[in-house]
Amino acid sequence: MRGGMTERDVTKEALGIISAASFLPRLVVFDLDYTLWPFYCECSSKRETPYLYPEAKSILNALKKKDVKMAVASRTPTPEIARTFLNKLGLTNLFVDLEIFPSWTHKTDHFKNIHEKTSIPFNSMLFFDDEYRNIKSVSQMGVTSVHVDDGVNIKALKKGLTDFARSQNQLTSNSS
Repeated sequence: MRGGMTERDVTKEALGIISAASFLPRLVVFDLDYTLWPFYCECSSKRETPYLYPEAKSILNALKKKDVKMAVASRTPTPEIARTFLNKLGLTNLFVDLEIFPSWTHKTDHFKNIHEKTSIPFNSMLFFDDEYRNIKSVSQMGVTSVHVDDGVNIKALKKGLTDFARSQNQLTSNSS
């Protein structure tokens, strides 16, 4: 956590940012490896104890508290380890969809599946990932996408909600 902040402090800050947003996405989608947690699943064992980036759980809790739906889009070659880690962290129930499978499509198949299951339009989604190739391909589908260098944190949340509001304002002004 930043400067001695507690999980509760970060949750409160995240709630403030979400409450102040002019537009909220209907669905926020997260990658797992190096986005929610700082490691690759395929380099881990199911027996290990997983952990999240310091501010990730607070952000997930704040989104849940504000009734923003969440999903996972992960291209891991070890989906069973990813699912086990989500269970161990008590996060599985936070997500309306878990698209966790190996793929060479830069997550476009993951998003097509999420859209089919949720009926949420791509332009109503916000996506966080650590790989530029995924950001680029998913953005081309109409999803507001944010690259994270150091996992999901307050700075990334602010950027994501600002970018999402900007895209919604453009959609609104284009339809007028």
